[in-house]
Amino acid sequence: MRPMTDSIEAIRRFSACAALLAVPLWATTQTAQAQAPVEKPNIILILSDDFGYGDAGAYGGGENRGMPTPHLDRLAAEGMTFLSFYAQPSCTPGRAAVQTGRIPNRSGMTTVAFQGQGGGLPAAEWTLASVLKRGGYKTFFTGKWHLGESDYALPNAQGYDEMKYAFLYHLNAYTYGDPTWFPDMDPKLRDMFDKVTKGALSGKAGQTAKQDFKVNGQYVDTPEKGVVGIPFVDHYVEKAALEYLEQNRRSKEPLFMSINFMKVHQPNLPAPEFEHKSLSKSKFADSVVEADTRIGRILDKVRELGLEKKTYVFWTTDNGAWQDVYPDAGYTPFRGTKGTVREGGNRVPAMAWGPGIKAGSKSSDVVGGLDYMATFAKLASVKLPENDREGKPIIFDSYDMSPILFGTGTSERTSWFYFTENELTPGAARVGNYKAVFNLRGDDGAKTGGLAVDSNLGWKGPESYVATVPQVFDLWQDPQERYDIFMNNFTERTWTVVSISASVDDLMKTYIKYPPRKLQSETFSGPITLTQYQRFQNIREQLEKQGFSIGLPTGN
Repeated sequence: MRPMTDSIEAIRRFSACAALLAVPLWATTQTAQAQAPVEKPNIILILSDDFGYGDAGAYGGGENRGMPTPHLDRLAAEGMTFLSFYAQPSCTPGRAAVQTGRIPNRSGMTTVAFQGQGGGLPAAEWTLASVLKRGGYKTFFTGKWHLGESDYALPNAQGYDEMKYAFLYHLNAYTYGDPTWFPDMDPKLRDMFDKVTKGALSGKAGQTAKQDFKVNGQYVDTPEKGVVGIPFVDHYVEKAALEYLEQNRRSKEPLFMSINFMKVHQPNLPAPEFEHKSLSKSKFADSVVEADTRIGRILDKVRELGLEKKTYVFWTTDNGAWQDVYPDAGYTPFRGTKGTVREGGNRVPAMAWGPGIKAGSKSSDVVGGLDYMATFAKLASVKLPENDREGKPIIFDSYDMSPILFGTGTSERTSWFYFTENELTPGAARVGNYKAVFNLRGDDGAKTGGLAVDSNLGWKGPESYVATVPQVFDLWQDPQERYDIFMNNFTERTWTVVSISASVDDLMKTYIKYPPRKLQSETFSGPITLTQYQRFQNIREQLEKQGFSIGLPTGN
């Protein structure tokens, strides 16, 4: 981005005075705060996988799309539905943002290594669990983790007192070594995947995790023989959650539960009892019905145990719909797909339910998965740490949503930053109702229809940045990002870039005091050239002469 001129700087100061820019939670004294319950509530966070914005009935899907979602619809009818809720554009950064309350490039969790390569969420990071433990909470994890496989990166090393049936990868990974899926794979490579791919893991804090069973891509449910197929894994996630609730029904300590279902990430293989139970009878629709049913059973258990008066339940998904894998994919009315900075890759469904939340309420405030950290800390009466778990200063990108939940105010967040894997400056940024798009990734793929405004390329689409000025969209008037209004003869909105640029500038300044951690896994970002190597070699030699040495890149 270009340096600001003096005139733009002046306008920026005016914009700040007019409160156009967000003031982060970590840099301000909050006003108009919602009053937390006297007794610390139980908090249950349910996270789905690749669930589309338009899949549930409450968002225009459900029966209307051939896959009824009565339990999610009831959750919406009894609680709050968010209409401008944001995730990250893929699984690992989405889950890292939820767990840490930090944009993923701060933790290095912009993507994750292949199984067998180790690594994962740095030990210095705070998670929802480790923060809530400071408030006396019992913490529990089950389901998809996808934040690395090294011991220090597992849930039971990241603040969770107990993890039960933790799955370390996305569903595809469990098919790699399966000969019926990939009969053409070299036997040595198959043996390698079989050896390094970990199955369901369980263990308590301070203990070495034990494998419950391996996972493959078959319709087989034989934990006693050490193997369970993809169709059955969410049964075990549900089972673990229900058992934990039952065991702790009379707990004197408040509970925090992170429940993470594996569906509806492809390949969708519904459990046998859900096959052809959707109206459309497709694998994806059947799996949505399964996901809805399992979520409903957890809510029913909360009610059955009489915990509803002191329990908050939050539900969302990790990223936008993955259009690349259609028809095994969720639906989004927005442009783009998982893997891009378009709305379709980032705007997701989300609901909240519990005492003090008005039934049937809706919120259009710009909020997201990053904001669970500040919100849960508020509900639990816990102050967010100022230093990481190794004693170094830390910053959170999280805002307290409780004023929205309890109707006492609005979110202090007025901006949202969109990132792909390798971006330090955001690929897109939203301030108020205006969005500037710098990274056009995915716009040059195979069209989805004669009048389609987008293409179905996420990761497969190359990074492609605008040459001089961004695309600008009014997300109130044009949520599908169809009409670029940066310089239009009728609705010119070039002035919107002033506040957006200032917001990005403020973000960039935070990297100075709070530098991003090392990436936990690197993706292909173009060829390494001789020129780059020689330049790197020159810098390395200069640094060594000054008494500081850096290692050559390792690739993970």
